[in-house]
Amino acid sequence: MKGNKRNTKSTGRDTPEWAAGLKHLYDSVIEEPLPDTFKDLLAKLDDEER
Repeated sequence: MKGNKRNTKSTGRDTPEWAAGLKHLYDSVIEEPLPDTFKDLLAKLDDEER
């Protein structure tokens, strides 16, 4: 499958073209703040453990 991979200098291995897009999507999700309702749920669960 020529043209479906690109060489990366950092690893020296072929990396699929879609990998950069997937990493960008993952990074954007990680950077999102937690919703207040999720924070409240976590706090409630912590209180129940004590």
